Amino acid sequence: MSPLEIGMASVAAIVVLIYLGMYIPIALGVVSFVSIWLMRDNFDLAMNLLKIAVGDSVMEYTFATVPLFTFMGLVVSKAGLGADVYDVMSTGFRRVKGGIGMATVGANAVFAAVTGSSIASASVFSKVSVPQMLKYDYNPRFAVGVVAGSSVLGMIIPPSAMLIIYSFVAEQSVGEMFLAGVVPGLMLAAAYIGAIFVMGRFFPKFVGGRPAEDFEPMPWGEIMSKTLPTLGLIVVVLGGIYTGWLTPVEAGATGSLVALVIALVRRRISARGFWEALLETGHITASILFLITAASIYSRMLGLAGLPNELGDMLANSQASFFIVMLLYVLLMLFLGTLLDTASIILIVVPLFLPLVEPMGLSLVWFGIITVVGAEIGLLTPPLGISCFVIKATLNDDRITLKDVFLGALPFAGVMLVVLILLIRYPVLSLAILN
Repeated sequence: MSPLEIGMASVAAIVVLIYLGMYIPIALGVVSFVSIWLMRDNFDLAMNLLKIAVGDSVMEYTFATVPLFTFMGLVVSKAGLGADVYDVMSTGFRRVKGGIGMATVGANAVFAAVTGSSIASASVFSKVSVPQMLKYDYNPRFAVGVVAGSSVLGMIIPPSAMLIIYSFVAEQSVGEMFLAGVVPGLMLAAAYIGAIFVMGRFFPKFVGGRPAEDFEPMPWGEIMSKTLPTLGLIVVVLGGIYTGWLTPVEAGATGSLVALVIALVRRRISARGFWEALLETGHITASILFLITAASIYSRMLGLAGLPNELGDMLANSQASFFIVMLLYVLLMLFLGTLLDTASIILIVVPLFLPLVEPMGLSLVWFGIITVVGAEIGLLTPPLGISCFVIKATLNDDRITLKDVFLGALPFAGVMLVVLILLIRYPVLSLAILN
C-alpha cells in the first residue's frame, strides 16, 4: 500500500474504532503510530515522532489554561452561582409564555462564561430548571430540550475547552479564539430565546406551561447579591483578556482564585469539596492533554501520508468553490456528530481541512468558531448526544425517556444550524471584537 492509501485507511479505522467504543486518544494514537511505522517501515522513526508529539503538545505553556479554567468551573458549580443566576433570570421572564425556558437559556449563557463546560451546564440546570418547568406544567420534552440546547453554549462562550483544543490543532491564539467566541455565543443564546418565543406563540402545546400565580418579585438587594459575584468573575476573566492586562493563562489563574474566594465567603465549599475539585480537575486535565498528544501524532501521520495535500489537489482540480468546501465540511461534521464527541470531531477533521482553508485566505480564527459550533450540534443528535445522556442521567426520572430528551432538543439543533449558516455567510460576526 502507498502512504496515501495507508493514511486514508487509518482515518477510516480511527472512526470505526471510536464508534465501536475504543477510548478516543488510544484509537488516535495507536492507529497513527502503526500507520507511520507501515508507511516508513521504520519502528524507530514512529517512536521518535511519538516522543516529539508528547513534547510539542503537553509541554506547551498555553495548555496551563486547561487545569486553571477547569478548576474555576468546578468551584463555580460548587459555589451555586448557576442556581443564583437562574433565580434572577426566572424572575425577569416568569410571566412571559415559555419564560422559564428563556430564563434557562439566559442563565446558561452567563454560567457558560464562568465554566466553559456544556456537561456542567447540563448537569446543573437539569436539577434547577427542569423541576421548575414541570411544576408549572411545561411540556416535559420542551423542558429537557431547553436545557439540552442551551447547555451547548458552554462550548462556544469562552472560556471553552473546545476552543483551546482547536487553538492547538490550528496553531492559533487562545486569547483570540476566546474573544471570537463571544458574539457567536450571544447570537446563539438570543436565537434560542427568539425560538422559544415563536414556539410559545405558534406551537403552545409543545411548550405548555401556565401562569405562575405564586410569583413574587425579587428585591433589588437580593438580585445584586446573586448576580454581582458572577458578573465580577466574568469581568475579571474576559475583561482581563480583552484589555490585554492578562494572558489567557493569567486570566485562568486569577479567575480560579476569585472563584475560590467567592465560594469561601459564601461558605459553599468545604475542605473535602476543595479536594474533590482538585481531583476532578486532574482527571479532566489528564484526559484533555492525552487527547491533544494523540492528535499531535495523528497530524504528523496525515502529513507523512500527504492526505491533506491530496484532498486539496482534488478540490482544486474540480474547481470547488468556497460554498462547496464549506458545505462538505458542515455535512461531514453533522455526520460525525451522530457518532463522535466534539473533541474527536475537531481532532480528526480540522487537520484534513486546514490545508484547504488557508490558501483561500480565510481566517483560521473564524474557521475555528465554525468548527466548534458545527461539532456542537452533535451534542444534541442521536445516537451519541452526550448532553442528552447527561440530562437523562442527572434527572433520574422515569417519566422522561431518552427519546423525550432527543426530541425536545431537536428544534434547538435546528436553531444552531441556522446560526452556523449565518456565521459562515458573515465571517465579520465572529471577528467583530478582534477588528
